[in-house]
Amino acid sequence: MSKWENMKKAAQGDLEALKKAETSYGDSWKRRGGVGAFMMLARKFDRVEHQAQKCGWDVFEAGKTYVGEEGLLDDIRDLRRYLLLTEEHITANNYVVEEADDTHTDEES
Repeated sequence: MSKWENMKKAAQGDLEALKKAETSYGDSWKRRGGVGAFMMLARKFDRVEHQAQKCGWDVFEAGKTYVGEEGLLDDIRDLRRYLLLTEEHITANNYVVEEADDTHTDEES
């Protein structure tokens, strides 16, 4: 499978996991507003950071070392899903006047 097919499979898996989670938890991820949503994102990133730090900041090594339900990949997936939820909430609530051009780089900002 190509990397693009792998990423498409991951994205589809995210959507399926988010739909399933919503039936159980609803919109609990944003229950405490934007600050609470940010803290949830930060907590997930903190877990990724902690595991990478223990492996000399080598995130790939951390992915090999920390496996399973509490592993690095699980935290990366959770973070990516929360980011999707956050993006959807921002765009669906018209917080974004104009869609960002996905082709720009941080240097251009």
